[in-house]
Amino acid sequence: MAGMGKYLVIAGIILIIIGVVIWVGANKFGWFGNLPGDIKVEKKNFSFYAPLTTMLLISAVLSFVLWLLGKMFK
Repeated sequence: MAGMGKYLVIAGIILIIIGVVIWVGANKFGWFGNLPGDIKVEKKNFSFYAPLTTMLLISAVLSFVLWLLGKMFK
């Protein structure tokens, strides 16, 4: 059980680092969320946004990173 606490602290530190990087560099990623394939519908009293391409890109990157980590720690 003590090992689990260590992993949770490490995961928390990694999430904090990712959050700070996104917070500081948010203006450099203006294209993110506006990729071709992202659906935007804006009307007078209604707006709808479905970032399909962005979600696929995030999924592919996270899948690759997790696969790589699995290979490294196996």
